[in-house]
Amino acid sequence: MVLPNSLSSYYEKFLATGEVKCIDDEIPFEIPKGWEWCRLKHMCSMQAGKNISASEIYDKKSVLHPYRCVGGNGLRGFTNTFNAEGHFAIIGRQGALCGCLNIESGKFYATEHAVVVNGFGIIPSLFIYYFFTALNLNQYATATAQPGLAVSNIVEVFIPLPPLPEQLRIVSKIEKLLPLVKTYEQAQNGLNELNASLNEQLRKSILQEAIQGKLVPQCSDEGTAQELLEQIKLEKQKLIKDGKLKKSALTDSVIFKGDDNKYFEKVGKTEQDITDEIPFEIPDDWKWCRIGSVLNIWSARRVHERDWRSSGIPFYRAREIGKMADWGHVDNDLFIEQSLYDEFSKSGVPQIGDLMMTAVGTLGKTYVVETNNPFYYKDGSVLCIGNPFRLNPYYLKLFFESSAFANQYLSESDGTTVATLTMVRLNRYLIPVPPLKEQTRIVEKIKTVTSIMRG
Repeated sequence: MVLPNSLSSYYEKFLATGEVKCIDDEIPFEIPKGWEWCRLKHMCSMQAGKNISASEIYDKKSVLHPYRCVGGNGLRGFTNTFNAEGHFAIIGRQGALCGCLNIESGKFYATEHAVVVNGFGIIPSLFIYYFFTALNLNQYATATAQPGLAVSNIVEVFIPLPPLPEQLRIVSKIEKLLPLVKTYEQAQNGLNELNASLNEQLRKSILQEAIQGKLVPQCSDEGTAQELLEQIKLEKQKLIKDGKLKKSALTDSVIFKGDDNKYFEKVGKTEQDITDEIPFEIPDDWKWCRIGSVLNIWSARRVHERDWRSSGIPFYRAREIGKMADWGHVDNDLFIEQSLYDEFSKSGVPQIGDLMMTAVGTLGKTYVVETNNPFYYKDGSVLCIGNPFRLNPYYLKLFFESSAFANQYLSESDGTTVATLTMVRLNRYLIPVPPLKEQTRIVEKIKTVTSIMRG
């Protein structure tokens, strides 16, 4: 029994002993005159149902099985007996259903996973239902792998109890407001989806502007992509001389625009019209290139499932690379031994500035390697995009996230299955290459715009 005094303090009197105790620290807020603070056990009782064999529960109601069998999340089926009769709030008490609320009427069978809340025939069950909804019952669940509702703790909670007529008015008001709340919720969800859709469409539009050379102005003093490609050719010649690159790397394609405004590709002494492959016009100081002309595409050596370990060098599949592409990090649980990594790394491993791309599943998700922390990756499902000529890796990532890149591999689908990305395919896809400094300005502009979009 809770007693307020003239100094606005609250006291609880224990009728069995007559003891009076100040409980100000347990009273969270003031309540209207006519209301009372009481412990939950003085407003209602809470009793779990009884176990019933699954063989006694039937999917359909019948003359032989007329009673609803109620579990932690509502109806489980029908049975031939009942253990509760009336109008009650029902609370799920175990596992994922812990704290789940329902209402049951008439004769029904409550299982051991359902707690029947009885207002002693006085407190309206709907008032109890809405009260428990506001109480957030999960805070009273045991923190275990299989959470359970600690009823003994809940019944000791102090609650504000209005007079019975006001309880009925509260229920009536809630019943009138809930349809409006649901309508608002649906409208808000629709608005959120629209905003998300608009943001995604805006982002795609900005990316398209970026790779078409329309996002930032061109600066003549920053050089041209043609000059950049000449530098790359010189670097290739040096690498060939040092034995680090095959001579075949110099037989790159050269794409140029003819006097008739058509695009041609020259490979060795052969020229052919590729105008149909060019998706859009780019600035004069940019160049269209085959990806394989400016980047090195390679894959890993085969790591068998028997080589997976629970510690060691991180081993990434497409799903891990996808998460790293989105978030920059991943909680990884697959590893390989240091000795295997040391052996495989002799064939090459990703370096800072390289990119890792998903080749299966959600295609084209791209992660920029930013540290020297060692890792290995799954052959076939992940491709390494080596960037030895130091193009801006974040510009490359922007391109790989664009529809201009996606459209190239989507065009190779059969209508039902999207093609897997392979080294051969990726090498022949087209990429628009701006001057190096302009690549950096594009990346910085995208960062600024993205920050504004996120608010």
